[in-house]
Amino acid sequence: MPHPPLLVPGVGRGGEVPDTAEACRRIAKEIEKIKPDTVVVISPHSVMYADYFHIAPGRSAAGDFGSFGAKQVKISVNYDGEFSGLISKLVQEKGLPAGPLGEKKPALDHGVMVPLYFLKSERIVRISLSGLSTIDHYRLGMCIAEAGERLRRNFVIVASGDMSHKLKADGPYGFAAEGTEFDNRIKSLIENSNIRGLLATDSGLCEKAAECGFKSIVMLAGAFDGYKIKTEVLCYEGPFGVGYLTAAFAADGRTESLLSLIMADREGEINVVRSGEGEYVRLARAAAEHFVRTRKRLKCPDGLSAELMSKRAGVFGSVKKDGALRGCIGTTAPTERNIAEEIISNTISAVSRDPRFESVEESELDSLIYSVDVLSIAEAINSKKELDAEHYGVIVRSGRRSGLLLPCLDGVDTVDKQVSIALKKAGISENEPYSLERFEVVRHK
Repeated sequence: MPHPPLLVPGVGRGGEVPDTAEACRRIAKEIEKIKPDTVVVISPHSVMYADYFHIAPGRSAAGDFGSFGAKQVKISVNYDGEFSGLISKLVQEKGLPAGPLGEKKPALDHGVMVPLYFLKSERIVRISLSGLSTIDHYRLGMCIAEAGERLRRNFVIVASGDMSHKLKADGPYGFAAEGTEFDNRIKSLIENSNIRGLLATDSGLCEKAAECGFKSIVMLAGAFDGYKIKTEVLCYEGPFGVGYLTAAFAADGRTESLLSLIMADREGEINVVRSGEGEYVRLARAAAEHFVRTRKRLKCPDGLSAELMSKRAGVFGSVKKDGALRGCIGTTAPTERNIAEEIISNTISAVSRDPRFESVEESELDSLIYSVDVLSIAEAINSKKELDAEHYGVIVRSGRRSGLLLPCLDGVDTVDKQVSIALKKAGISENEPYSLERFEVVRHK
């Protein structure tokens, strides 16, 4: 279910997206027939972490649409603590980082409240998305289903989320061709119940589409693992530059689990990538794997090119897992004897000392994809006009604070966005005076 607050009459006038509103009412009627004990709501706007799934704790929560000019419209719910507790236990047993940590004030977000405005369910489980991989979201969905079956709950899962936010030039995020491409792809995959295709969706496409519903759908699909799925798209529209997709999933008999096939698909993709790796990336992989397995630094192997052994430069080592960032550490200027040593140092840091993530474990090594960025010497510039988010990286400085952002990053397609992110990384306000530097990058994959 989509979650634009304007679906709520107190926020909008009630007629802005009439087809979507009617589809939501239709879903509500179908759920009413089921008479669920519990509604599990997956929201992209609840507490969210890069490496942890938040499962809301406590007995109850409430919220209102005050942020959208309708404080009088309130939603309150009770939590199914037994259900959420068993989900937390199951995911931890399966090695997924998830649980009730991190929420200071139990308030409902609009990703939960808009669907519940139609469903009016009084007992829910609320689960957040994370920065973890799509496969991890799928596996969490499997845990939701297992917990419900063990408790013999009659339950419904609502995957809350909007599609691309880049469908129109005058929309909230402007226009990108990838927005329409993403929405058409997801709509078609759901219409054809193609879950393997869903999991094969490129993370770069998701970033460029600026969506917030993909991982919610993946988690929902995971709950149907081991079942034949009957799907129906009830409505799709995007009148304001944001795609609103409403669809229904239902179990239609048992079948084989798709998880092993999905994992095999991903392994095949990784093997293709690895077969094309150059020596920069092969060295990064060797350094990371040697360190994770032995906790020792790799010595420079014999046979490396003169460029790696004789030149010096700043280097960033990046690691991804299932399309999601798993670590990235770098130096803006050389700190080692040569590029090879710089790659070894920074890739080791990326898998063990990136403060945003837990250290990479040995069991993850076969799932990792590496890239190496070699930086040119940064040069001072006078204004943003001398930047290009695709071609140049940027460094912002104010006093001792500085922030860097590499060029050509998924979802960073304007100079203003590039500089804004760099400022946030540095803890510099956009109203403060700051200087700009730019640099070029040679990216090795």
